[in-house]
Amino acid sequence: MSFIPSGGSEERRTRVTDPRALRALAHPLRLALLERLMAFGEQTAAQCAEALGSTTSNCSYHLRALARVGLVAPGKSADGRERPWRSSSTGLEFGPSDITTSKASAAAARAVDELTLAREEELTRQALARREDQPAEWRTAEANHSYALRITAPELEQLVAEIDRLVRPYIGLTRGGTPDDAEVALVRVIAFRHPQSP
Repeated sequence: MSFIPSGGSEERRTRVTDPRALRALAHPLRLALLERLMAFGEQTAAQCAEALGSTTSNCSYHLRALARVGLVAPGKSADGRERPWRSSSTGLEFGPSDITTSKASAAAARAVDELTLAREEELTRQALARREDQPAEWRTAEANHSYALRITAPELEQLVAEIDRLVRPYIGLTRGGTPDDAEVALVRVIAFRHPQSP
């Protein structure tokens, strides 16, 4: 797609631990805006509004809020009218990486994680509702798998790292030499110890 850099660029993955940034993200439209910019590249507030079912002024307001905490940045306008916005990162990790993080940061990160999960579930429902309208090759390529594994914590960490290594070359904002017929696809990896484990 034309809005994804054809030459690729350097990956800019960010761990968000600042409670201010986490609170800014804990808003459904802001999270959807950031997801949109990371998935589709630079977009104007009007483009975001059309895609997300909001208004241009509302999207502009929330994009400015994300910019105040460094998560998005305005681009340069080609025609001098409406400026595009871009994500400051190619991917985000939310919140604490260990248990010594403040309770405020941990709570904010949990709120963002829950909102992210709800957003991804909504996108999954939309994809399922539109499945029959998709070209046959995309219906064949889709997957919805769950696996119950017998695995140790280090093995699970290694497995997730291997999946991550396989996926990274296809990240839209950094992929070089993207085929002309490439589309944006969402791949979700969720791994956790089963909550009913003894």
